Amino acid sequence: MALGLEDKKAIVAEVSEAAKTALSAVVADSRGVTVSNMTALRKEAREAGVYVRVVRNTLARRAVEGTDFECLAESFVGPTLIAFSNEHPGAAARLLKAFAKTNSKFEVKALAFNGELIPAGDIDRLATLPTYDEAIAKLMSVIQGATSKFVRTLAAVRDQKEQEAA
Repeated sequence: MALGLEDKKAIVAEVSEAAKTALSAVVADSRGVTVSNMTALRKEAREAGVYVRVVRNTLARRAVEGTDFECLAESFVGPTLIAFSNEHPGAAARLLKAFAKTNSKFEVKALAFNGELIPAGDIDRLATLPTYDEAIAKLMSVIQGATSKFVRTLAAVRDQKEQEAA
């Protein structure tokens, strides 16, 4: 379907606005993926705080100009799906990595985080980032472990001094 100039401007503005507020981006090729699978992906993306859009390459290049995701411009070749993580930097990478496992025709092309282009093979760099809650839980377990070890050490020193005094 042919897009008019106003429609193209609206798409560029929408994607550009998403890029300005996003934490990371993933570019993928969704050729051969069924409509029902793409609908399921979009639903999961909304729930995970990920903006997903299939965009024409020229419009995508214009939309990312002047953003941290300008480095992705060369990966806009062939059918392009772009996903922006809004709440957590690893959300889009995690979502698309899981989707690619169940859809063999789906291919991640590239990622970007803080203006750095990340090859598709390194998707785990973003996909394995802990969420905020996971990071807090890990921090609390480290603090708890250190605190309990400190308390045991103090108790051992106290016991030793009591033995020496007796």
